Amino acid sequence: MTDSILYARDGALARLTLNRPGSLNAMGFEMGARWRDLAREITADPTVGAVILDAAGPAFCAGGDVVEMATSGAAGADVTAAAHTIHEGIRVFVESDKPVVAIVQGAVAGGGLGLMLAADYIVAGDRARFVSKYANIGLTPDLSVSTLLPAAIGQTRALRMLLDDLTIDAAMALEWGLVTELAEDPAARGEEIAKFWLNGATAAFGQAKRLVRAGSRRSFADNLDDEARTIGAAFDTPDARARVAAFAAASARAAARTDAPKETP
Repeated sequence: MTDSILYARDGALARLTLNRPGSLNAMGFEMGARWRDLAREITADPTVGAVILDAAGPAFCAGGDVVEMATSGAAGADVTAAAHTIHEGIRVFVESDKPVVAIVQGAVAGGGLGLMLAADYIVAGDRARFVSKYANIGLTPDLSVSTLLPAAIGQTRALRMLLDDLTIDAAMALEWGLVTELAEDPAARGEEIAKFWLNGATAAFGQAKRLVRAGSRRSFADNLDDEARTIGAAFDTPDARARVAAFAAASARAAARTDAPKETP
């Protein structure tokens, strides 16, 4: 078993840790295959309710391992095959019903942006930095960057990051919508979010994530049909029935207090 990505479980919480700190967690050929395999395993596991994605060392991810590409004798076809492998892992996470929170520190570069954006909620430290650098070395966007980056920050800002040698800091990333929030202790905050999902209506959070992610690539009518099916299926679950009943009872009590006659002095 490789340790390029660590996988740990704590009950229903799955944690993936990018674990090549000496290479700034750049994703090479073997690491990409492990990413895909873990994505398949986690999203197919009904006992997983939430996922944390984090990284060892001072950086989140420097993107693809360009050094390995250059020194391994790889051809363009090998790079394409590796990209397809990593893309499958990203797609599986994005299309799943498992909410993912990314904990981000240090540099996020190139394809690292796409790996980060596979998460649904991104907590960054105040020293995080974000940059493209694809064109600087004569390469083009991969790892979902051409799709997920403009979806997150808009086409104009995405093109600015890809076509200019622009590094944005954590504050600008928050302003642009690249990350969800900043935290002094992003690891603690990320775990808090994951545990909030697990301690609440876990399945409902997962389906909400899935619906939003799917909505960008389907017709409006298809989205509405999916919403209707999903809320009906949720309503039939014991968890939802208990929560709906509790909400209705609380609402009735509140209405009774509001309607009660007031004593006159």
